[in-house]
Amino acid sequence: MNALDVRGLSVDAGGLTVVRALDLTVGSGDKVGVVGRNGAGKTSTLKVLAGEMPPSAGTVERRGALGYLRQDPRQDRSDDATSGIEYLLAARGLVELQRGVEKARLRLEEHASEDRVARFARLEEEYERLGGYRAESDARTIVAGLGLSQDRLGLPVGALSGGERRRLELARILFGGSDLLLLDEPTNHLDADAKGWLMRFLAGYRGALLVVSHDIALLDVSITRILHLDRDGVVEYRGTYTQYREARARDEKRLTALASRQETEIKRLKTLADSMRGQTTKRARKAKTLDTRVARLQARKVAAPTRERGVRFRFPQPPHSGRTMLSVDDLMKAYGGPAVFESVSFEVERGERLLVMGLNGAGKTSLLRILAGETRADAGTFRLGHGAQLGYYAQEHEGIHEGMTVLSHMHQASPADDQSLRALLGMFGLPGERAFQDAGTLSGGEKTKLALAQLVAGRKNLLLLDEPTNNLDPPSRTAIAQALRDWPGAMVIVSHDTEFVEALAPERVLLMPDGSLDYWSADLLDLVALA
Repeated sequence: MNALDVRGLSVDAGGLTVVRALDLTVGSGDKVGVVGRNGAGKTSTLKVLAGEMPPSAGTVERRGALGYLRQDPRQDRSDDATSGIEYLLAARGLVELQRGVEKARLRLEEHASEDRVARFARLEEEYERLGGYRAESDARTIVAGLGLSQDRLGLPVGALSGGERRRLELARILFGGSDLLLLDEPTNHLDADAKGWLMRFLAGYRGALLVVSHDIALLDVSITRILHLDRDGVVEYRGTYTQYREARARDEKRLTALASRQETEIKRLKTLADSMRGQTTKRARKAKTLDTRVARLQARKVAAPTRERGVRFRFPQPPHSGRTMLSVDDLMKAYGGPAVFESVSFEVERGERLLVMGLNGAGKTSLLRILAGETRADAGTFRLGHGAQLGYYAQEHEGIHEGMTVLSHMHQASPADDQSLRALLGMFGLPGERAFQDAGTLSGGEKTKLALAQLVAGRKNLLLLDEPTNNLDPPSRTAIAQALRDWPGAMVIVSHDTEFVEALAPERVLLMPDGSLDYWSADLLDLVALA
């Protein structure tokens, strides 16, 4: 039986129809990768398939248990006080069931009536059926595979970093035992080892899988079908991502040649028909016959495929500043327990690029949030140098607000006029009417582009960048790396993206949580994906 049946599906995002008339069937063992440029409708389609958003047309029928990993972190904070391990076990309803078993056992010890014996036996049988006695061990195995430290499971969910919460959410979904998995960018925040573990898990997963990802390695190892979303419509390909790219290239070449031949023939027949008009009656009839042939050809005309356009971003010259941009002295941060980091001190000079490295939970994001003024340190101080203009890119798009237009976000960053700001948005791939779209309806990649456009509009000379390439399609990722490489301002960077870090060529490295400083070396590149 199919886990997912889709018929005639159309999907709207931000007032635009991004998917039309999609038919799709996904059964147990099917592994479908959903690919396409930023803004093609991948995340919106997954939301509709998960039942979080209504379709504009068509039907979606799901069967069995659903596991859905959103691209953006959960907005619901009601679980913040729950411990990590309880949050995981609740995916199978085991927390309440365990309490019920324990309560029934205590009542049975008080008085072993027939009803109490039956109730205890029924609850224990259900607990055992759901794997209750081995559940915590199974959950911890998944958590370890995804690279989340075991000691973090005892902390409240709200005390975890963005990357740790993302891993915990993914672990919960994988532990839940779903028949259908819908995963949106599951490798975000994962290091190389965790990515490898996830690829192996998904390759052996027996349920139905749809995954939106720009991670080519994941799509090559774990996927058997590709669903390509773009302006030309939805096209399905069999095989891995590499096989899809090869097939797509052949299709583009064939369709481009066919469209060119058809256009040439249409022009030839039109010219011939026009030359016969106004002459003899016989030639006029011949011209009408040619017009009919032209109409038939135009009705069957194949549109040339939309090619991937080259992407180019440009950051303006930074405002002048003093030599020292940022001074940090003995910073410390804790979340109700042992310090995440302490005694962290460093300086950033004009034009310098400092890479912050460390395992998940080492405090990289916490450090940047303190420097950006989003949170307070528990000890220590920092100060900006003369003329320093600080801009912060947050990995979870905290600065992008639902209910505000894209252009309104730009006005928050700059006093420039609408025309200038819309031109800047166009350079970042958000042209035309996108300026008036609710920013909350943008895809993850488009939110990344908007946040970077805000930095450019704000004329900053010191950037704090926390995983700025997450959610970007490959052309945009390369373009952002090139733009920042050529920009002479100062940067403090957190990134797992080895190609991005290699392109930026940082001068120094800050190792967290120790706060030790070292000069950048190409030998450290292998550690970037692990840290």
